[in-house]
Amino acid sequence: MLTRRSLAQFGIAAAAARLLPEMAYAQRAAVNVADLPKDMVWLNANENPAGPPPVSLAAMQQVLPTSGRYHYQEFRDIYATIARSEELAPEQIVTGCGSSEVLHTSVETFTSATRPLISVAPAYEGPIELARILGRPVILTKLREDYTADVHKLAEEADKAHGGLIYVCNPNNPTAAITTAKEIDWLVANLPANTTLLVDEAYIHFGESPDLKTALPYVRQGKDVIVTRTYSKIYGMAGLRVGFAAARPDIIERLTPLRMNVISIVSARAVTAALGDQQNILRERRTALARTRRELCAWLRERNVKFIEPHANFMMIDVGRNSREFGTAMPRLGVAVGRAFPPLDNLLRVTIGTDQEMAKFREVFWKVYKT
Repeated sequence: MLTRRSLAQFGIAAAAARLLPEMAYAQRAAVNVADLPKDMVWLNANENPAGPPPVSLAAMQQVLPTSGRYHYQEFRDIYATIARSEELAPEQIVTGCGSSEVLHTSVETFTSATRPLISVAPAYEGPIELARILGRPVILTKLREDYTADVHKLAEEADKAHGGLIYVCNPNNPTAAITTAKEIDWLVANLPANTTLLVDEAYIHFGESPDLKTALPYVRQGKDVIVTRTYSKIYGMAGLRVGFAAARPDIIERLTPLRMNVISIVSARAVTAALGDQQNILRERRTALARTRRELCAWLRERNVKFIEPHANFMMIDVGRNSREFGTAMPRLGVAVGRAFPPLDNLLRVTIGTDQEMAKFREVFWKVYKT
């Protein structure tokens, strides 16, 4: 565990490097428009408008009066609860500030000056930009025509580099496309020597396709696989910042010294409370999101507006022109959407909100689209 004292020994520069990408994304996501409407609809950050479940709100309210203490003595049981929720042992997980922290520590640990990070473009930039900040080589492969990752190309690049860290976001951010279970199976079976597979499953709970499956079984089998999860998305706890990495115990031992500290006791209690009703929460939220997502897709099809088939709580819509300019026009009309993701310059990323929010989105989107 990284304490205040050991931070100096570890190196302040390295710790700061882990924070830079996160701050950069927040800045890019900001909508810099004066005099925004008071009833703004925020569909720009892949947040869950449902927020934390009621059981989590109650748990946080209960613990707040005692949050003046660190509660270190509770965390062994908290970590065990998180591990059990995924049929893992406590020594197979390490928690962090959202999944961002454990993604970052994975990059720090499993890349080097001679061991690259290998991914697709575009994907979630956190691991990619961190590797660049640390001076590690980065190899990016193109998405296929259907916007999915070419796992054969990823393995080929790792083999040519004599090892590396392959990063797959599944479903992918920003495209909301999936890497199928069959393709993940192939990639794990064909990982080159000295190669680790990092699978980011931040959005996996929103998918309904039978071809989308978690890579956690490979963790249980002791493969060279790290899986990261977050409670920010389907659990609606983005501001509470809790996530974890799952891997073999020896991998977790390498990641653990790089984590910043224990998570907030308020956030921890929110998570453990939600896990007590995990199946109902996941089922209800997935069902509600999928219904709203299908309605938006049907609306777009009726108007012959193209989009990437979505498997997450966001989607990318082809606006037929520069998406940065298109997206900039929307906040003045009351809706904020995601930033641009080159080279997909005509595609606009939109978070799936409430039914009321999506009705406002359709109204504003169509006004700008027809302009």
